[in-house]
Amino acid sequence: MHNAYTFDPYPLPVTMQRLAENLKARRLERKLSTKSLSVISGVPASSIQRFELKHSISLESYVKLAKALGYSEELMQLLAEPKYDTMEELLEINKNKTRKRGI
Repeated sequence: MHNAYTFDPYPLPVTMQRLAENLKARRLERKLSTKSLSVISGVPASSIQRFELKHSISLESYVKLAKALGYSEELMQLLAEPKYDTMEELLEINKNKTRKRGI
């Protein structure tokens, strides 16, 4: 059974901040302004600025930005493989691969 209390060293605000910092770094590496990235991605410049400053963005906008920066393959790999900590979890995951619904 999955342990619902697994320690996560990255609280949500820290994760969102890191995602925003990473996106900004990739944008700047390509010498793109928020306005330029907005044109390329279709995400309003104000949404990009809000994400970079306040770490808040919709999933759809984040995906559009990541794709515009060339990270489509990395997005498709996110959660693509099961993650397990013990052999028992791996066996349970493999047993449940054909499930269509949750409990």
